[in-house]
Amino acid sequence: MSADAMSVAAEKHKVLVVDDEPGVRRGCERVLRAEGHTVLLAEDGEQGLDLLRQHPETDLALVDLRMPGISGLDFIAAARDVAPETVFVVITAYATLEAAIEATKRGAYDFLTKPFAPDELVRLVNRALERVRLIRERNRLEAERRRRLLELATEQSRLRTVIDCMADGVLVCNAEQELVLHNPAALKWLRHVPDTHAPSPVCAVASSAELVQMIATASQQQKRLAHEIQLQAAPQPLWALVDVAPVVDESSGRFLGTVTVVRDITELKRVEQVKAQFVRMVAHELRAPLAAVDSYLAVLLQGLVSDEQKQREVLARSKERLKAMMDLVSDLLDISRLEAGAVRREIAPQQVGAVLNEVMDMMRPLAEAHQVDIAWHLADGLPPLEADREELIRLFSNLVSNAIKYNKPGGRVWVTAEQEGRYIKVSVADTGVGISEEAQPRLFSEFFREKRPETSQVTGTGLGLSIVKRIVDFYHGRIEVQSRIGEGTTFTVWLLHK
Repeated sequence: MSADAMSVAAEKHKVLVVDDEPGVRRGCERVLRAEGHTVLLAEDGEQGLDLLRQHPETDLALVDLRMPGISGLDFIAAARDVAPETVFVVITAYATLEAAIEATKRGAYDFLTKPFAPDELVRLVNRALERVRLIRERNRLEAERRRRLLELATEQSRLRTVIDCMADGVLVCNAEQELVLHNPAALKWLRHVPDTHAPSPVCAVASSAELVQMIATASQQQKRLAHEIQLQAAPQPLWALVDVAPVVDESSGRFLGTVTVVRDITELKRVEQVKAQFVRMVAHELRAPLAAVDSYLAVLLQGLVSDEQKQREVLARSKERLKAMMDLVSDLLDISRLEAGAVRREIAPQQVGAVLNEVMDMMRPLAEAHQVDIAWHLADGLPPLEADREELIRLFSNLVSNAIKYNKPGGRVWVTAEQEGRYIKVSVADTGVGISEEAQPRLFSEFFREKRPETSQVTGTGLGLSIVKRIVDFYHGRIEVQSRIGEGTTFTVWLLHK
């Protein structure tokens, strides 16, 4: 007996015997039970089908070819739907070539001719049970293959979903530098991408020659590259951090292609430029008054000014310059706190009239120094604002201060406050030098000051209106400006009231 046959014989199986002859049924049962198998007996096809429905795990069915009712061939055809993994063997006293061919077509595995000896039955059953084992192993492997394919498809779908959701562009190229996979974020850096899934030369679809060169270099040298490159110069510059990594098969060492990650750093570049501009602006704004104060003090120390009145004038100018620096530092700290969200506010009901009266009292000395008349009109019964008092004072002080400083000698500043629906509307109008249409969109940017001969003598940090805009935005209000060169400017603020 072969090793496989011995293995099959050592296992316990369930065998169904369907035969209308009681002697055949009993003989098969006695031999098979002696082999350790469980035996089910049926005297016709209908009973055999009932037993299969109750025991679909049956391994082998020995079926008589000619039986009353359902024939053996019809039984096999019907039973295959009930127990698809069961192996069928035909036992008959009328074995013909035609019957063998038809039985094989219906799904029979083998024939056993009556009468048969016990050892013949055992050998045939062992062969058939080996067939059962092979069928079930095949089905198990097929199920495992399908499960693994499903897991692979699920994993690929999950991976694709992750890649598609990435904010960075991902480009996968094969060893021939053809684009085989990309995510939606990568479309920003590609052009003329075909609708088909066929690979396309990356040089034909990438919008940057430098990006193509990086992929080519990484492919040729099979080493990782990471550089900042400018992917577009016009109409707006686009910068990216490009990381290209080669993909090599670990087992064979064969180069498979490259994976490229493209991260948009345009905003970071813009922030760097703003920071550089900020440093230059602050250095200039601090250096000019410091140089002036240094010159004034040098004149005094060298005794070049002996007249006491002149000395007072020099000290007064030094103090004025130092105050400008202190104002700059104060504005910078305000901007920093507003950006960091570190402003400590005491929100409470505030009367706009009281706040504006306080601001006007503060601004009166500045107006007198610039020979500007200030006036205001507050509507009766203004509802209170839910706000921080110091922030409201800073907001209106900046607007009124600008209206005075950018005015003309003998000019006028007019402040009004009234209710307009759910808002309190505060307007600050002046008869000053005005603001050009080109400069108005940039008024609320940090450090912006319109450079004109009329404004060259006005000191300031260029941060006041930026602070105003941030305060207004925090309280969900809005601010507008109307201005004409040489005629004046009006700033209007709307703030929600209680």
